[in-house]
Amino acid sequence: MSGERYETRNDGTIVVEAPTGDDMRALGHRIASRVRGGDVLLLSGPLGAGKTTLAQGFGEGLGIGEPIVSPTFTIARELDGRFADGSPAHLVHVDAYRLGGSDYAPGQAAVNRLLDELESLGLDEELEDTSDDTVVLMEWGEQMAAALAPERLEIHIARPLAETGSTAVDADGELTSDGTRIVTLVPVGARWNGFTL
Repeated sequence: MSGERYETRNDGTIVVEAPTGDDMRALGHRIASRVRGGDVLLLSGPLGAGKTTLAQGFGEGLGIGEPIVSPTFTIARELDGRFADGSPAHLVHVDAYRLGGSDYAPGQAAVNRLLDELESLGLDEELEDTSDDTVVLMEWGEQMAAALAPERLEIHIARPLAETGSTAVDADGELTSDGTRIVTLVPVGARWNGFTL
């Protein structure tokens, strides 16, 4: 990784400052080099934070030849690549942004609604019992993954916008690919003990 800085805290949390989109891709690539079958990664952050950019680097790190795009309209995409050791890797890239609608019985807990939707899509099994070659990368799924995946790597992206003159916002006020992101990696469960970049 080139322009970023990072620190590892006593609790195992890693905080990375990534100044550009290229740095976000490089971070995704580096994370991919450390995953193995059965891993669940939870990616969260506001719109425009760089979730898809990090996911693209993650896909590159798994040697996936197809482009990694936001699966917002398909909810889940399945792609094949290879782990760092050369063994086959199956990536399930999920975007849970549109899950958890309001067509449920009154009083039904939000997590239960989300789990019902995952089940209807067949994604609950992917999370509960990931196979030896499958990695799940889920965007916008904090509640679901926490309920289904007691061992996971949480990746939280914040994108603080600087005042005037920032390269993070163009002349029309739209976000650009540049601008520092603060990425916090939170290892949860024994599988992620000692996780490093």
